[in-house]
Amino acid sequence: MPLVLIVKTGDAFPEVVEQHGDFGALFERPLTRGNPALTVKVWDPRAEPDAPELDGLDAIVITGSNSMISDAEPWSEALKPWLRAARARDIAMLGVCYGHQLMAEAFGGEGGDHPNGREAGTFDIERNEASNADPLFSQLPTRFMAHLTHGQTVLKAPEDGVVLAYNDHDHHQAIRYGTRQWSVQFHPEFNADILRAYLERVKDALIDQGDDVSELINRIRETPEASSLLERFSRLL
Repeated sequence: MPLVLIVKTGDAFPEVVEQHGDFGALFERPLTRGNPALTVKVWDPRAEPDAPELDGLDAIVITGSNSMISDAEPWSEALKPWLRAARARDIAMLGVCYGHQLMAEAFGGEGGDHPNGREAGTFDIERNEASNADPLFSQLPTRFMAHLTHGQTVLKAPEDGVVLAYNDHDHHQAIRYGTRQWSVQFHPEFNADILRAYLERVKDALIDQGDDVSELINRIRETPEASSLLERFSRLL
């Protein structure tokens, strides 16, 4: 029975928690839907600084956060050597948004403010030729839609990281590290209602950078291909 640890690096907004659950639940549902045999545990490193033992872990999933990777908070920095140790054991990993940036930094890349500002909405993602043989991404269409909301990004991928997907805004939408470790900037755990709530929360910042928030909200769609990522990741275990 595979054991998956969800590393909860942040909290969803209260209105999202009320309607859909916090990040732990948002990730656990699709993971167990894809593989009902999974045992899932949630760990919040902000509240529990002692990292769980890696022995017995089959996979690690790292959530998004309202924290900024560039703030280098102590709890976040402490995760980096732990993630490197997990990768050395070839434990499967999937990082999302903040988790994407954290994994990239842990493995030698760089995260920080995106030079072109915030990306928020439902946008096209395109996978590249390197993804054609990837066990997680090769099953996706060459072009698919995904939910995004981020102001920071992976500015530089690790030297041994393989970029698998990109779009016009961000060249590092998905990266693979090693054989079974992936991270994505987009949110496979979001549905349209959740993204709509997030856009309402960041609309002032979007207006300030010249975005048409009404148009972004009108363009929100469900993203079944991107949302399938968590289920397919769990089946790889």
